Amino acid sequence: METGTMGETDGPAWVGLPGGLLTLRRTLLLIWTVLLAVVTAVVPGLTLGPAWAALGAIWLVVLAWGWVLLGRNWRSWRYAERADDLLISRGVLWREETVVPYGRMQLVEVTSGPLERRFGLASVQLHTAAAASDAKIPGLAPAEAERLRDRLTALGEARSAGL
Repeated sequence: METGTMGETDGPAWVGLPGGLLTLRRTLLLIWTVLLAVVTAVVPGLTLGPAWAALGAIWLVVLAWGWVLLGRNWRSWRYAERADDLLISRGVLWREETVVPYGRMQLVEVTSGPLERRFGLASVQLHTAAAASDAKIPGLAPAEAERLRDRLTALGEARSAGL
């Protein structure tokens, strides 16, 4: 199965996400698992005896497992700008590839919550007429997110099939 717009000789030029998103997600994983490990170790340790405090070690396994899974998930996210559409690919076990034609885009948003701003990240949200086809690219550098928003908006206005 070929990918790319008709007339292109090469496949799409995929762009991965910067490492800031992985750092943010791993930091949150570390904070939550350490907090849960402490609570899981202290409460049984005080009420049932010191041997039960070893239950907190379960969260260390969750931390190691989550650390690896977050890395795999982060590496799976990528996007490609083609002549007529934007491709977004993600997923490790279940791959999902979203194709958003520029002419179908109605709104392109750049959002950045408090944690994202702290880590220097922003997300690009694409809205189309069909709610199920909305797409999001998380964890971009703010300058790249703004550049992508401006480019997608200009291309969407030029194609204007969805307006």
